[in-house]
Amino acid sequence: MTNTDLADTDLADTDLADTELTDDGRATTGRAATGVAATGVGDTGTGTVAVPQTELLRVEGLGLSFPRPGGGRRVRVLDDVDLSVRAGELVGVIGETGSGKTTLARAIAGLGAPDAGRVLLDGVDISRLRGRAQRDFRRSGALQFVFQDPLRALDPDLTIGASIAEGLAITGTGTRASRAEQVSDALRRVGLDPAVADRLPAQISGGQRQRASIARAVIGRPRLLLCDEPVSALDASNRNHILRLLDGLRRQLEVGIVLISHDLSSLAGIADRVVVLYRGRVVEDGPIADVFSRPQHPYTALLIASAPSVRRQDRLDPASLRPAAGADPGADSDSDGAARRSAGGCVFAHRCRFATHACAETPPRRAVAGRPAGEWAAACHHVETWRDQVTGSTAILKESSA
Repeated sequence: MTNTDLADTDLADTDLADTELTDDGRATTGRAATGVAATGVGDTGTGTVAVPQTELLRVEGLGLSFPRPGGGRRVRVLDDVDLSVRAGELVGVIGETGSGKTTLARAIAGLGAPDAGRVLLDGVDISRLRGRAQRDFRRSGALQFVFQDPLRALDPDLTIGASIAEGLAITGTGTRASRAEQVSDALRRVGLDPAVADRLPAQISGGQRQRASIARAVIGRPRLLLCDEPVSALDASNRNHILRLLDGLRRQLEVGIVLISHDLSSLAGIADRVVVLYRGRVVEDGPIADVFSRPQHPYTALLIASAPSVRRQDRLDPASLRPAAGADPGADSDSDGAARRSAGGCVFAHRCRFATHACAETPPRRAVAGRPAGEWAAACHHVETWRDQVTGSTAILKESSA
């Protein structure tokens, strides 16, 4: 059995790629501090990552809701979501459980019908495809999905080789012999011995199964790869191998990758950009080194501050970003009552220490000062002032050195 011929980087011990939030709300990341580009394309000189400029995927104003059991008002799961991915770019989508990450991926893949917005792949609105046009698009293999649990994603009664070749067989691509050769090439590409093709999913390890799932996804040379928590079920060693594998594949194949995770450390070492979701809305979107080094939205800062760490040094106390016990989020300091937030208000206001009456209105996505529109944005009414309320307060958690 062979291993992937990739870099020796180990993400398991990075603690958000050595990310720690300091007393002024900034994070120090190993990669951001050195300015090294994650893609290996080169450093822009500004700490951001140089990535290809050809836009592959654009999601515009995507909204999706589910019916309630028994009828009644529908449950809004995605609301006005924007997302873009360039060819060869890896974009992370993060957020806590229930934030809409998987629903977003399924909507992009056409597995959920959006209520609003568009999903453009190479300029074509694939969310509106129906009938033969939709079938032809799916058979083209331009978009592929890597699921969280490879044991459930692979047919237990088919050999690994048959599962990988199934898409080619359905579309009538090549002869049986040529498909077998393509399967062998795909297995080698993901670091597996071609002999694995003769085994059943239950006869190989979890890491090998996920590699086989990735081989099945990339054998047809897709344009876009959607990865939904692809390493959450794996141990640390296999998780690192899979992450490095995805990083290598996007460079080799120039495939755009959307990597969904609730684990920031899974993205810190390989992603170019990160999109932060909370309750179905994008609260921040920007280059990952910048977002991790100086988050613009309080929720992003809370995610970073709450990430487990084995490092003992000064770091931001998550409690400094949460409302004090008995406090009334959304009430101005000179007000006795809580703000009456409408359904269109800030989705994070009820958990935000910095919320005011202004948060009863939906915050616009604002470009970060000094950055061009579309590069880095946050949806917060107090993006320029909330950090001032943390600096100089009891924000620093002092930990004694071991």
